[in-house]
Amino acid sequence: MLPTIALVGRPNVGKSTLFNRLTRSRDAIVADFPGLTRDRHYGRGRGGTKPYLVIDTGGFEPVAKSGIMAAMARQTRQAIDEADVVIFLVDGREGLTEQDREIAALIRKTSGRYLLVVNKAEGMQRERVTADFHELGLGEPLPISSAHGDNVRELIELALEPFPDPEEEAEVEPAILSDGETTAMPSRRPRIAIVGRPNVGKSTLVNTLLGEERVITFDEPGTTRDSIYLDFERGGKPYTLIDTAGVRRRGKVTEAVEKFSVIKTLQAVEDAHVVVLMLDARQEISEQDAHIAGFVLEAGRAVVVAINKWDHLPPDQRELIRRDFDRKLGFLAFARHHYISALEGTGINDLFASIREAYAAAYAKLATPRLTRALQDAVSRQQPPRDGLGRPKLRYAHQGGMNPPIVVVHGSALHAIPVSYRRYLEHFFRDTFKLQGTPLVVQFKSGHNPFAGRPKRA
Repeated sequence: MLPTIALVGRPNVGKSTLFNRLTRSRDAIVADFPGLTRDRHYGRGRGGTKPYLVIDTGGFEPVAKSGIMAAMARQTRQAIDEADVVIFLVDGREGLTEQDREIAALIRKTSGRYLLVVNKAEGMQRERVTADFHELGLGEPLPISSAHGDNVRELIELALEPFPDPEEEAEVEPAILSDGETTAMPSRRPRIAIVGRPNVGKSTLVNTLLGEERVITFDEPGTTRDSIYLDFERGGKPYTLIDTAGVRRRGKVTEAVEKFSVIKTLQAVEDAHVVVLMLDARQEISEQDAHIAGFVLEAGRAVVVAINKWDHLPPDQRELIRRDFDRKLGFLAFARHHYISALEGTGINDLFASIREAYAAAYAKLATPRLTRALQDAVSRQQPPRDGLGRPKLRYAHQGGMNPPIVVVHGSALHAIPVSYRRYLEHFFRDTFKLQGTPLVVQFKSGHNPFAGRPKRA
């Protein structure tokens, strides 16, 4: 399970700016006035050597009794309870305030880890900018600049220090893909996360797979509030199902407990080997469905799409759903999709066969000679575009990782290869090795020119 870091502090201390830097995104809106962030922003951390989730909370007004500020305060308290590490941001240019003291008193009562961080410290002496904040009793203050990046890497390494490095690949045992190719599958129990919007039938599907009513199902969105891990066997092999809370559209998430169900769902995605993305055939595919699918893809997880409540739909509506899927979720073309009824149990066997296939593909072992031959075939069919007078040279390829499979291509002038050609290679490798259901990543590594920088001979 990925560690979770919550950014906490009074309004306008730079939490959203730090969030954007940690996630290398612009997902959180930033401006020079307080109270802009009122809802949760969550993302995958990209700084440091260890993966993590980060939560951007709204400005914390501990004494607020009513209105939006009171609601934001309740959500921030929940974030403090949920997070593995709390980063308490204060403003080094404004100095210590009474609000900072109130927040510090609350944080001191928690049992989790916390770090006191003095933001906006660029151009200021460390001892001077941190002097006032020692009286909060939260340890040694760390000065940073979230806008300029000063000491941010040091902050993340300090926050993640107690957590282990990402686990190495488990010992593998041979497995067979549908085309007879040998792959490597972890000997550990595969974890399958069921994700989707509320009330699409996730818990019903879990109960159908288990053959008993192990999780509560009810015709009301939001019945499941936390991710539930359930061990079971199918075909004589052990698995773990993860039933997740429904991810609502941001504007419709009102209760604090539901807001942090989103974090539990994202953690479950990161913890899973295969993700089943459930859609409701009786509703249009929404922007939120695409957001969930995008996060699964960003996490590099193998995917199977289950379009539920397919029974009793008229033919014209079925065709409309198929077209809607191709238009809005075309980036999941590598994943098999199944039309099922979780309640009646139709289509479940084929769905689970695709889960096994996606799991095997995620851990496929790709031999270097075969990868290099496939690369040569791809280049012979379509060469990369020219870069000025020359053309990038793609020489050989090898596997750089699993789950998702990573193909490292070596050559020269590879920096000039456009994104469109990278996608072409991804599709070519996936088709060649029949890697159905898993993302595939192509990385380029240009060779060093030993004569670079030497003076030319006369």
